Amino acid sequence: MGGLTALAVVVVAYTVVSSKLDRWWISGPMVFVAAGTILGPAVLNVLPLAVTDEVVLTVTELTLALLLFSDASTVRLREVEGDAGLPSRLLFVGLPLTIVAGALVAHLVFPEIPWAAAALIATILAPTDTALGLAVVTNRLVPTRIRRALNVESGLNDGIATPFVTLFIAVLAAEEGAGDRAWGLEALKEIGLALVAALVVGYLGGKLLAFAKDRAWTSPVSEQIAILALALLAYEGSVAIGGNGFVAAFAGGMLFGAVTKRGFAEPGRFTETLGLAATFLVWAVFGALFLGELFTHGLSARPVVYAILSVTVIRMVPVALSLIGTRLRPVTVGFMGWFGPRGLASVVFTLLAWQELEHAAGGGLLLQTAAWTILLSVLLHGLSASPFATRYGAYAATLANAPEQAPSSRPRIRLRDLGGRHHPEDRPDREPA
Repeated sequence: MGGLTALAVVVVAYTVVSSKLDRWWISGPMVFVAAGTILGPAVLNVLPLAVTDEVVLTVTELTLALLLFSDASTVRLREVEGDAGLPSRLLFVGLPLTIVAGALVAHLVFPEIPWAAAALIATILAPTDTALGLAVVTNRLVPTRIRRALNVESGLNDGIATPFVTLFIAVLAAEEGAGDRAWGLEALKEIGLALVAALVVGYLGGKLLAFAKDRAWTSPVSEQIAILALALLAYEGSVAIGGNGFVAAFAGGMLFGAVTKRGFAEPGRFTETLGLAATFLVWAVFGALFLGELFTHGLSARPVVYAILSVTVIRMVPVALSLIGTRLRPVTVGFMGWFGPRGLASVVFTLLAWQELEHAAGGGLLLQTAAWTILLSVLLHGLSASPFATRYGAYAATLANAPEQAPSSRPRIRLRDLGGRHHPEDRPDREPA
């Protein structure tokens, strides 16, 4: 049996028992990381993949681009209706502090690597992914305000981190002589061209689609296909003119959502679902390549130490600092700090960095550190999401007139896993209860 055939069998098997596995605290990423590891070069070697494989890189890049466009077009800070404070603090205070803290710790743990490499490791591992802890944002026992803040943070922080990943890769490439010495201008050019592509595709494409819909020229199916095409066009169009595709996908999604007034949330589910299906392959790639790399080389203690710090203090302390003054209970602050799982964006960013910096100083450490951090997150956040959410929800229910229980409309749960059970109240087309 070929590797792709075996992987397709795993997909079918998982989809028919996903809710059952969810009740056993087994998430989709766990299943496909395990499948990729077993099928990959380190074990059965029936999934012949390599880190330098262009097909692998293309699939992972397009997957992230689809999800960036989908998230940005549907998730917005204003949707919290007067309660943008929590997600804003997490995104614009907590995220930068997490990157700074991660860079400082990386410099201490790996003193031989340059500062730019330390900052790159920190930035790659800063974005969060709700797919690894979906029970937290789908469990109605958890206060809506807390669920929404974590959901919005996860939907937007990978797009915000993308320009910084681009910048630090450019700095390192220049230092190694593998890139343009004018790295600052090169990074700015990539971001600028990406914004041009986003404006053309996201704004004008959104205007065109809204114009056509108002005149009944479209159908529900054509709208789904149009949104998918716009997401791909934002990414590929930007790359074609020398821009950063991820920045274009994220900014294009934001512009599309703004110009259409989020009126295409339902047809946009098709792009989101396609992105979800592609994540199965990305997680299998992670297991086959990243974990295979770990298992075929000797265990190094320092990447493991950094990984443990990354999923704990490097995330939790900045979150606690960002929430000072909110009057949230310490248990709530700890809960929000813990649920910062690292996922798809970190996998794709690591692949991109490895492609550029395979022979650079710290390149091997970067790959090992990212792999250990993501693996720990897949296991720890996946296993703890459901029980922690239930226990925290029970505690929060005892808090009367607390900031945690402030009125807030219900969050739109983004489709990142099949295991999370959606409730009617979570549908984006319903008014808040």
